[in-house]
Amino acid sequence: MALVVFLRGVNVGGHRRFRPSELTRELSEFDVVNVGAAGTFVVRKPVSRARFRAALLDKLPFAAAIAMCDGRDIIRLENENPFVSAARPGVVRFVSVLTRRGRANVAQPIALPSEKGWFVRVVGTDGPFVFGEYRRHMKTIGYLGQLDKLLGAAVTTRGWNTVLQVARLLRDE
Repeated sequence: MALVVFLRGVNVGGHRRFRPSELTRELSEFDVVNVGAAGTFVVRKPVSRARFRAALLDKLPFAAAIAMCDGRDIIRLENENPFVSAARPGVVRFVSVLTRRGRANVAQPIALPSEKGWFVRVVGTDGPFVFGEYRRHMKTIGYLGQLDKLLGAAVTTRGWNTVLQVARLLRDE
């Protein structure tokens, strides 16, 4: 099964910029497919996480935090759909992936800054995955940044639509 790789904090506001298409060419021996511009990749050739991580870090022009999961985990997420309510205008569903093991027992739901005036709301977790939604607002990025501290590990966040796009790519494989 394929590996799914999420880089943290790349191609954001001119910081840690790179060209994903060039990186996929440089990692062609692993049959890597890029999804979007935020550092999301599907590695289609069977390879150990350690070997691919080493090759990836060698090709990146900067140090990066990396989260990885098996492709079957993404397909399972799609099938189980962790979002119980329908999508609403101005609210974005997201999945954050822990870059290492974090706190196992974090009570949910979590609303930042508060239940009444939230910008980020965590609705569930499943292993390395954190599910939630955020409101489109300038303050949102700061509250998303607080997830690291709450969960005890760095996370990298993608929209639910990106996760669904990865699942489609995996199914087409």
